[in-house]
Amino acid sequence: MTEPIVTLIVVPRERFSCTQESLESIYQHTELPFKLIYVDGNSPRKVGRYLEAQAQEKNFKLIRTDYYLSPNHARNIGLSHVDTKYLVFLDNDVVFSPGWLKALVNCAEETDATVVGPLMCEKKPIHQRVHFAGGESHVVVDVKGRRHLREKMYKQGQNAVQLRPQLQRTQTELSEFHCTLVRTEIFDQIGYLDEAMLNTKEHLDFCMNVTNVGGTVYFEPDSLVTYVPGPPLELSDLHFYMLRWSDAWTLGSLQRIREKWGLCEDGYFQTKYKKLGVRRISTIIKPFVRKVSFGNENKPLKRLLKKLDRKLNAYLTDSYAKMLPQHKLELPPLNSQKSPTKELSEVR
Repeated sequence: MTEPIVTLIVVPRERFSCTQESLESIYQHTELPFKLIYVDGNSPRKVGRYLEAQAQEKNFKLIRTDYYLSPNHARNIGLSHVDTKYLVFLDNDVVFSPGWLKALVNCAEETDATVVGPLMCEKKPIHQRVHFAGGESHVVVDVKGRRHLREKMYKQGQNAVQLRPQLQRTQTELSEFHCTLVRTEIFDQIGYLDEAMLNTKEHLDFCMNVTNVGGTVYFEPDSLVTYVPGPPLELSDLHFYMLRWSDAWTLGSLQRIREKWGLCEDGYFQTKYKKLGVRRISTIIKPFVRKVSFGNENKPLKRLLKKLDRKLNAYLTDSYAKMLPQHKLELPPLNSQKSPTKELSEVR
């Protein structure tokens, strides 16, 4: 058999209830030989047992921690085990179409691209609604010398079936971590992903780091995948979901990218601040209120639950922050083949 030149790294995104659908989709639609590293950040027992069984059956590397993982922390754990020319970062709620990986690798081989992103769709029915088809991510300096972040996602919300025949491979500035192929050697220049970017805008930071050292980012429409966002489908998803989209993690991430790139606190960031907690409100609180109020909005109950949510969210993030330094994995140098072992269990 041909030795794989690409390693897939699957990490938790916001829930665990899509694990089986996503993993089965990888094996159903990936014809190119690949290695797989699955990073399991404290999934529920049922999911953990499923992943252990699949790792044994399909012979992939399963790395489990007994605590929840922020996205870049999980990606770095997987990255520290990669020994192939390319890697693909994948979230655990992505489903695929035939030929998706071969198209990404072909693009990288033919263009010498550092990063390649697919035509990314969102929600069900799969492969129908465009989430992302390339985009912009760079710093703009105004006449007063203030630095602003320019972020733009192309074709969002359009019909993928109608749009796809019009799309062509092109160099771009942005690829999202839902699914993105990376030339592994770039990490020798930029180092591990920034774990201070806890839950948002980490893909912008990564792509700007790549272009800053002379790397290139491409969009490849021949690769088609879909990420399937929440709401959390099971009670066992809720704790991780609330932590993943916590106010503290969002504020910390926004502060980090501002400080790192010298950005002014402009309308872009003010808008983000106003939307704190919006995911938890829309996917947890509002559906619960409608359910217990027989379809009515019940504003007093919603206001009460929003207050309780803020307090609970603060408690969860404070508890996690106190726990993490005692358990967090120490990663080896990227050019080292030594596998991390502290507070880590592996199933091969």
